[in-house]
Amino acid sequence: MSRFRVVAAIATVVVGAALTVAVATTTASAAACATAWSPSTVYTGGQAASHNGRNWSAKWWTRNETPGSAAVWADQGVCGGTTTPPTTTTTSNPPNPGGFVVTEAQFKQMFPSRNPFYTYSGLTAALSAYPGFANTGSDTVKKQEAAAFLANVNHETGGLVHIVEQNQANYPHYCDASQPYGCPAGQAAYYGRGPIQLSWNFNYKAAGDALGLPLLTNPSLVQQDASVAWRTGLWYWNTQNGPGTMTPHNAMVNGHGFGQTIRSINGALECDGRNPAQVQSRVNAYQRFVGILGVPAGNNLSC
Repeated sequence: MSRFRVVAAIATVVVGAALTVAVATTTASAAACATAWSPSTVYTGGQAASHNGRNWSAKWWTRNETPGSAAVWADQGVCGGTTTPPTTTTTSNPPNPGGFVVTEAQFKQMFPSRNPFYTYSGLTAALSAYPGFANTGSDTVKKQEAAAFLANVNHETGGLVHIVEQNQANYPHYCDASQPYGCPAGQAAYYGRGPIQLSWNFNYKAAGDALGLPLLTNPSLVQQDASVAWRTGLWYWNTQNGPGTMTPHNAMVNGHGFGQTIRSINGALECDGRNPAQVQSRVNAYQRFVGILGVPAGNNLSC
């Protein structure tokens, strides 16, 4: 912010494994406060809001993510002539954003060659859209669900390398013109994008409606904003049966096993012996990821 100047003094002391940080901040001329943040308002990248005496700027699309506790908000400093008092915090390790059961270090271990687009902060920012994801049942079940989601994502994107579907010859096939809303973004606009490769105009319509995003008219949002991309993956995981009989989320939290998540994502092309190599690729990734998280894989791994 150019409208005020912040002078900060930071002292850090390390004792054993704990880290103590003291921060003192004063302002010479505080900025005016932006409009107060509202949990029901949708903010897009660059929009400002004030909360608890500070101004915040949204990094990307957000709703109901509290400034100061969500990675989507950038702190723009104190406002309204207030002064932030010195604070001291002591912690052994920085907390995981949103309490996610997969740490950033584990995420990087799972996807060592990932595209920089697929950020860990984008994933954790998306978690608030479906708070039950990887947050239902025992600690083991939570980690199994996170591993299952990320294993399917790994398969769909080649290890979080591909943002969009690679076979461009398929692009014109994903427009179902019989839908009453048609394909306003164009015949070839609804190809696979994001961690679970969202495709077809009707899926973009349904995901956009559920997430409060204009995905039918602007499907490219999924390949431009990491948080939006992760939200579409979580939308499918938590709400869609696909060719299966249950959502992948329900499959994991209700003990039906990893194999049922495969069936719900691509069972019509892979399960029941149709493509065992593809199924095994997903299973291998799941077994590797639960190993990283330190939990058993459970039963019914294949479909």
